[in-house]
This record gives sequence, structure tokens and C-alpha cells, in this order.
Amino acid sequence: MEAYIQEALFVLFQLCFIVQLYYLLINHSRLAGYQPVQAMPEVNIPVSIIISARNEARNLTENLPYILEQNYPDFEVVVINDCSTDNSEDVLKDIQKEFPHLKIVTINEHERYKTGKKFALTLGIKAAKNEHLLFTDADCKPASLNWITRMAASFSPSVQIVLGYSPYKRTRNYLNPFIRFETLKTGINYLSAALNGSAYMGIGRNLAYTKSLFFGAKGFASHMQIISGDDDLFVNQNATPQNTVIEIHPDAFIYTDAKTTISGWYRQKKRHMGVGKLYKSIHRRMLSLDAVSGFLLYILFILCLVFNFEPVLVTGLLIFRLILQTLIYHKVFKKLNNSDMIWSLPFFDMIYYIYLNVFGLIGTFIKTTRWK
Repeated sequence: MEAYIQEALFVLFQLCFIVQLYYLLINHSRLAGYQPVQAMPEVNIPVSIIISARNEARNLTENLPYILEQNYPDFEVVVINDCSTDNSEDVLKDIQKEFPHLKIVTINEHERYKTGKKFALTLGIKAAKNEHLLFTDADCKPASLNWITRMAASFSPSVQIVLGYSPYKRTRNYLNPFIRFETLKTGINYLSAALNGSAYMGIGRNLAYTKSLFFGAKGFASHMQIISGDDDLFVNQNATPQNTVIEIHPDAFIYTDAKTTISGWYRQKKRHMGVGKLYKSIHRRMLSLDAVSGFLLYILFILCLVFNFEPVLVTGLLIFRLILQTLIYHKVFKKLNNSDMIWSLPFFDMIYYIYLNVFGLIGTFIKTTRWK
């Protein structure tokens, strides 16, 4: 009986190994070979930047002027002051005196119902005067003054969605290395999927789409009751191989601060993971297969060692995957401006797949009730 168990474990290990090779060679290698346009594009289509902010006075003071000073000929910035109880209104009015292309939309708290980010964004989109919309958050800062130019240049008559990338700033906080690694892996997954014609999500900190697409799809109506998903669910439902592109030039990155406490990070990830069950079935299967096969690869490797079944072979296969992964990810990490993270790959890769499965279960069974 023990021999059958050993053989079953080894067969399952091989299957997981093959699945992981598929993701590396078919999906992620596409991003490794992708080259963003280096020359500064010439573009002047009118753009509206949309920012929803709730109690973000400090971040607005620090980041909003840099966005308003972008090197772009025709743009406005629409900030939705969403039921703030701090001095956000005063901060915005002071900034508006210096930057008249700042438009302020104010939402006041209602006694009978609570508003959410999707409601705020919808009002901001309605207030925007331009067809091409660019989204970010109050706690975010573009990597350069050419952020709008890089993102806007990706639009065309057929392109309606542009997926940007938003890394976290590097700090000495104990959570920061893994949060940055998880963001890299998430970026690798959704950017590679878009290059392969199967875009399934975007990041609201750095995302662009057209107003006509938004209203043609009836906005967030199909998932307005879900507290999250203003970015990934909208992209998941409306992206096609023809209308979606990526922009990963370093000038187009948006940086933000990572959470510094486990409780804050937990609330953020629980909110994000909770919408995955609403993705299209093909995307759920794609993400689940990667998560489960990566998790089981490590579990089965340990079990094969414990049962002393082909320990040299399973170790060799795991090392082969790591070498291949390192070769591919080295190029990707460099493109996404996190080359230093490649040294943490052997350790964080295992932690990442444990995290995916744990938070996947949490997101399935536990609901979140607030976006801030």
C-alpha cells in the first residue's frame, strides 16, 4: 500500500511540475520578451484623471500637485471628495487656486445609505469632460512627469483599456519585501495574461479606459453591490484581445506606500481576494490552476522526501523549475524595476503560493464591508 501512495505522490508532483512549466513558458515568458516603446511618444488627446479620495488630506497635499504638474498639453484632474471628515475640502480648494484644471466633486454622507468607491468614481466619470479617462488614488505618485503621456499614447481607435503597473515603494518595514514580491507576481500574471489576449484584471492605481466603454457597459451596475472590484471586475467583464494593451515603461509607473501592519495588509488583501469568485469562469480556472499547482508542488515535494520516494529526482525537478523561473523572472523583475527581488525568489515563491490559497479561501467565505 505504501508503494501505491509513493507512486501517487510522485505522479501528482510531476503533474504540478508540468502545469507550472506551462505558466512559465507559455504565459510569463511573453512578458519577459516584451519591449515597451522607449521613444517619447507624441500625443495630445484630452485626458481626464479620476481620483476618489476619502479622508486623504495628507496624501492629497503631497501627491496631487505632482499629478497636476504633469508634462501634458490637455488634461484635467477630477477629485471626488467622498464623505471626508478631515480637512480634505480645504486642501483641495487651496490646491485649486494654483491649478485651475483641478475639478472637485464633493459627496456628503447620507443618513440612510452608505456610499462606496464605485459610486464616487461614477460621479467623477460623469463630471469628466474628456473621453479618455486615467485612474489613480490619492496615496499614489507617478514615477515621472510623463505618466499621462505614456498611458495616453497607448490609446487608439481600437484600444479602449490600458493596463498600467503600480509597484510599492521599498522600505525597511518587515512586511515590505513580501508585499513587493506579491505585487510583482500579481503584475506578472495580469500583464502576461493581457499579452496573451486574456486580460482578466487591472490595478485601479494605474488604469485607463474610455468613457464610452464605461457607459456602454453600464458602468459598475452588474457588481455595484460588491464593495471592491471597481478596477479588476470592470476589466474582467469588458476586456477583449483587441481592446486592451499594457504600458510598462518605467515613466508610466505609479508608486505608493505598502501597508506597514499585518492587520492593515490583511484587510486590504481580504477585500481584493473577495472579488475573484466573480471573474469569468475561464479566468477563475486559470488562476486557480496556477495557485493550486504551485502550492501542491511544494507540499508534494516535502511528502516525497518524507516517504523517501525518488528524493534526488524530485529535488532535481524543483531546482530545474527554480532555475527556469529565475531566468525568466530576472528579465521581468528588471522591467518592473525590482531587480533586487530576484534573490528572494526561492523563499518567497513558496510563501506566495501558501498565501494565495489561504487568502483565496478567506475571500470566498468572508465578506468585507468597507473600501476605506
